[in-house]
Order: sequence, then structure tokens, then C-alpha cells
Amino acid sequence: MHNSPSHGGPSHAGPTDDTAGKHGPVTRPGDLANLADERHHDQHGEHHGGEHHGGLGTYFAVFLALCGLTTLSFFTYSPYWPWRDEPQVGWAFMMAVSCTKAMLVVLFFMHVLWEANWKYVLTIPAAMMAIFLVIMLIPDIGMRSRMLSQERLLYMAKPSDRLLLERASANSPLAEPAAH
Repeated sequence: MHNSPSHGGPSHAGPTDDTAGKHGPVTRPGDLANLADERHHDQHGEHHGGEHHGGLGTYFAVFLALCGLTTLSFFTYSPYWPWRDEPQVGWAFMMAVSCTKAMLVVLFFMHVLWEANWKYVLTIPAAMMAIFLVIMLIPDIGMRSRMLSQERLLYMAKPSDRLLLERASANSPLAEPAAH
């Protein structure tokens, strides 16, 4: 019977075949390392050209976005900030900007965007635990003054005290320092 590739039989091609060194026994000592590297790259889809990491343009765009977000954070302390009388709005805005900046750094500069799906195995449980911790601390924060002594309650600052101090400082400016 004729054993050729066109008849379905085994191929006995020589060393010029493209599959030499990939199938069958390794016959030369240097082929083992090359074969292991090729299989590793084939299995993990790795390419070391940098093209799958976005390139320099992506990093520059992320850098500009980080600069813009930092400018927005500083904007909360400018006289043009519309919610100057409500610091909680500024705090919430700065927290949102900070989280966005952290997300950009982690995704692009730490290459998490291009990682395999195992990143979810690490981040989702950690995020769930962080949310759980915050939720569990809310009752402690809300009821922190429930068990205070009478003396501490008497001397503890109250929101009305802060308001009185702000009014007093607005009505009487600080005295000028004495000349020497």
C-alpha cells in the first residue's frame, strides 16, 4: 500500500517540513527550549510586540485624563465651585474623581485591562468584603453617642455650637497684631 499524505497514510517528510521539531521526539538538544517557548506562547496567546497593550497613544490619553481629573479635584476649592456652602457635595465629587483616577491607573498602567479573566476571581470577593465592612460599620457610626456619660454629653460639640462660632467669627474679625 502506498503511504503518502494524499492517500491518508502517515507522512515521512524530511527535516524541511514545517512541523519539524513540533511533533514527535526531540532530536537536537536546542529544540527542547524552543519547543517549550513556542507551546507556551501558543497556549497563552502572548505576543511581545506591545500591540495588545494599547501603545504610546493610549498611555498618553490616560495621562491627559488623569491631569484633567486632578484639575477637577482642585476646582472644588476654587471660588467658581457652585456648591461652596455644601462641603459634602465637594467630598463626594472628589471621592468619585479619586476612584476614577485609581481605576484608570489600575486598568492601564498596571495592565489589568489586558489580563485574563482570573482578575475577577481576585477583585469581586475583595470588593464584596469591602462593601460588607462599610455596611457593618454604619450602625456603629450612627449610634456612637448612645453610650456616652453625662459629662461627655455636656461638653461634646454640637452643630449649634459650630454655628455660633461661625457667626461670632464673621461679626468680629481678628484683632490686628500690635506693632512692635
